[in-house]
Amino acid sequence: IYSCCYLSRRLNQLSSHDPLWKRHCKKYWLISEEEKNQRNQSWKAIFISTYSDLGRYIQYYATLKKAWDDLEKYLGQRCPRMIGSLKESVQEEDLDSVEAQIGCKLPDDYRCSFRIHNGQKLVVPGLMGSMALSNHYRSEDLLDIDTAAGGFQQRLGLKQCLPLTFCIHTGLSQYMALESVEGRNKYEIFYQCPDQMARNPSAIDMFITGTSYLEWFTSYVNKVVTGGYPIIRDQIFRYVHDKECVATTGDITVSVSTSFLPELSSVHPPHYFFTYRIRIEMSKDALPEKACQLDSRYWRITNAKGDVEEVQGPGVVGEFPIISPGRVYEYTSCTTFSTTSGYMEGYYTFHCLYYKDRFFNVTIPRFHMVCPTFKVSTARIVSKIVRCSFSCVNFDRTETNHNEYAVDEDEDSTDTDEYEDRRRVLDIPAPSGRCPRHT
Repeated sequence: IYSCCYLSRRLNQLSSHDPLWKRHCKKYWLISEEEKNQRNQSWKAIFISTYSDLGRYIQYYATLKKAWDDLEKYLGQRCPRMIGSLKESVQEEDLDSVEAQIGCKLPDDYRCSFRIHNGQKLVVPGLMGSMALSNHYRSEDLLDIDTAAGGFQQRLGLKQCLPLTFCIHTGLSQYMALESVEGRNKYEIFYQCPDQMARNPSAIDMFITGTSYLEWFTSYVNKVVTGGYPIIRDQIFRYVHDKECVATTGDITVSVSTSFLPELSSVHPPHYFFTYRIRIEMSKDALPEKACQLDSRYWRITNAKGDVEEVQGPGVVGEFPIISPGRVYEYTSCTTFSTTSGYMEGYYTFHCLYYKDRFFNVTIPRFHMVCPTFKVSTARIVSKIVRCSFSCVNFDRTETNHNEYAVDEDEDSTDTDEYEDRRRVLDIPAPSGRCPRHT
């Protein structure tokens, strides 16, 4: 439109019609009436000045700006400390300097986001979510551009990968591939997973978390601002709750949410670590004499191959909670599978406090746990092909057992005393040092 204004007087008049520019300012730059008044400029002048600065991001800016605005509004009411950790935007020359430093082009959607906010300070809690078990804690910060550039990788296994997040407790990062190398797609985002069975240290598998920065960031923000991830003690916890995963027995309702922990998982050997958060609540309308105490739990655990394990034991997390009208009890436990998915279900056994000889079972709904998509390291694939070729040529040599590279193994989850936490009414107590699984 701006170029067309020179063609004729009529087009020039049309291009100066301010309501026309108002529409574009709102659509592409999310400029409000209040902001327009503060600038004391016409809509046309605002559009042109903004385009001269951010024009290369016109297809991304509105989506990312809305995501940031929604996130700030939501967290400002619930996690104000986290909002205070966000850093101001960077300029084009800062991003150009980083590209020159690392020798790779940054995708425009990534650059656009940093023109809005330059990540956050290295603090706790992290903007990209937390996870807590009694002897394991993760909280991921969204890295600022300089810190990300400092962590740019050129080593085998992570060649031309830029870290997006970082956890100061575990060293865990999510990376973005800036080029299509080592079996990765360009701009793919992932958690690295070193292959523990390969002799080659460059053999790194990947748990995929996004196909582009825009998709990765906006999908995360949407999950946060819609309440998909719970806010607990000023932190975002990346538990996913299936609305169907709720069961009510009498006056007691049990609901479950789950999360996959990449930092405690591996593809080779197959070991997929999940944590689940259970909420037990008695209706506030229940009669006082319905108060009861949990005595034991029973679990039926099924992996992707259909193998079943049954676990039964006293209490949960070493406790025997009392449930009364309006009372909520929450705790977190975990499980591991040697298959990429599995599910659990079971029941709790309670006894009535007013009628101590009366026992009853409360259903725990079936909940599924599924490992995210992953890619096997190209170093492992190449190594396997070379060994296969060599063993075919040298018939006298004992062949390597290639079953060691299979994803599915016979080993499955066990009932051990590791990785456990408990919470009551959205409160996380100090670590207890013991973490029984399947509690």
